[in-house]
Amino acid sequence: MGIAGRQGQAIVAAAGGEVVYSGSGLIGYGNLLIIKHDDVYLSAYGHNRRLLVQEGARVKRGQPIAEMGESNRDGVVLHFEIRRDGNPVNPTLYLPKAGS
Repeated sequence: MGIAGRQGQAIVAAAGGEVVYSGSGLIGYGNLLIIKHDDVYLSAYGHNRRLLVQEGARVKRGQPIAEMGESNRDGVVLHFEIRRDGNPVNPTLYLPKAGS
């Protein structure tokens, strides 16, 4: 899922957990963070300008973890995924509704 925004805009953790990946080694995602929330759920945040947390860090829901950057094709956009048991799921089913 692509989420448009502004260059440098704060990206925050969708839920608390442990950062299990922080880097740029996966082709197509730019600077990428992956947070393990529990034994079932992971969230991934790609195309960041700057990563603010390192592997092994514990983060809380709403904590700034990165700054929004650009993808090569889509302009300034955050690539956001939620994975359940390793499979991508529709993130809108797991995120709070706007304004709540």
